[in-house]
Amino acid sequence: MSTDRPIVLFDLFGVIARHQRPGALGEMAALGGAPTEPFAAAYWACRRPYDAGRFSAAQYWTAVLHQLSLPARPDLIEKIRLADIDSWSRVDDQMVAYVRSLREVAEVALLSNIPADHADAFLAAQPWLHHLDHVAFSGKIHAAKPDPAAFRHCIAALHAAPADFLFVDDREENVRAAQAVGMNGHAFTGHDELAATLHAWLPAR
Repeated sequence: MSTDRPIVLFDLFGVIARHQRPGALGEMAALGGAPTEPFAAAYWACRRPYDAGRFSAAQYWTAVLHQLSLPARPDLIEKIRLADIDSWSRVDDQMVAYVRSLREVAEVALLSNIPADHADAFLAAQPWLHHLDHVAFSGKIHAAKPDPAAFRHCIAALHAAPADFLFVDDREENVRAAQAVGMNGHAFTGHDELAATLHAWLPAR
């Protein structure tokens, strides 16, 4: 059933938070004694089940290291795991302030592809997240965008209809997936374009 509340549903990385810090994959590769390019290939090849909560951190890093024919020592896994979390820890302060300001005129929620242990670290470091109307991390809800289940989780959690949402993401495939379940969508390219879109959409609600 539809509600009277407009809901702005944000992606995290590439919108409110920065993408992975440049050079981080090379630094992680060096910790394991691997060349950067093969390390990066293994890192991304194994990532989806980790994002979707089907791999624990230990399972993910074991899979990555095995692809590189490296021993999956617990001490090495922990060093690389912490470096990985740190590499995704930067936020865009202007966007954080903007997102917080939107709660005066709409409900504000988050849907992010992020492993469960990364999510725990992000929640601890960014207390403003606790004041949003809903936060959905893929590693916690066991569904990663563009899986329709990720969007349906938010629809159910906020007791709303798909049309009540404007979903904001920097990846076109995720915006299209949100639209396929009935949400409105905006492909994020910057603050000014988003503000113009929201200015037009919110009064129409």
